[in-house]
Amino acid sequence: MAPEKRFVDFKGSSGMDNGKNLESEKLQSQLQSLTEAIRTLAESCQGDSVLLLALLRKLEASHQEIRDGLFQASFPDNRQALYKLLRNIEANGGWPYIQRMKLRSLLGYSQQLSPLEDSPAESENDSAESEQGWK
Repeated sequence: MAPEKRFVDFKGSSGMDNGKNLESEKLQSQLQSLTEAIRTLAESCQGDSVLLLALLRKLEASHQEIRDGLFQASFPDNRQALYKLLRNIEANGGWPYIQRMKLRSLLGYSQQLSPLEDSPAESENDSAESEQGWK
């Protein structure tokens, strides 16, 4: 016999009887703790874009692992259960999505930066251009 499927809306109700509310509340508490831990970790990396990028990559990889593994393996096996899942997704903000920063936004930041003085790449290029200009 297949295990009972639960659809938690993560706003406090589980869509099931009150016996499942304790389990939902425990999950809510664990999710809150996890969210706070991630936020604390991110704040400890504040100012270091390389570390923050590593954190974002790990979060994205975890999202993909859960989606492609555990979530798909627990997919509903009948139309009624699928309908409940789709209704839950629609009612609670849609499909979870990790949005990536657009390259254009990233390039916009580069226009705000002051040019680096004596950067090795620029110095070598400038020297080569200067030498060619003198010849």
